[in-house]
Amino acid sequence: MVDYFRILINARLAEMEERGASAVEYGLLIAGIAALIVVAVFALGPVVKEAFADTCASIRGGNSNIAATC
Repeated sequence: MVDYFRILINARLAEMEERGASAVEYGLLIAGIAALIVVAVFALGPVVKEAFADTCASIRGGNSNIAATC
């Protein structure tokens, strides 16, 4: 009977260790995705900024009397 309880306890402890490992793996996966997003934002930031500046200049159409800021 004692062996049975020992087996049950060992099984529960093994399950807990697996849960911790998968939580760490998910955390690393999320950190990797966040790092990719940061790199993409820094890489594409100037391109997007230039696109908005071109759009703003097109809207103004060379008319400097427009006081709106883009």
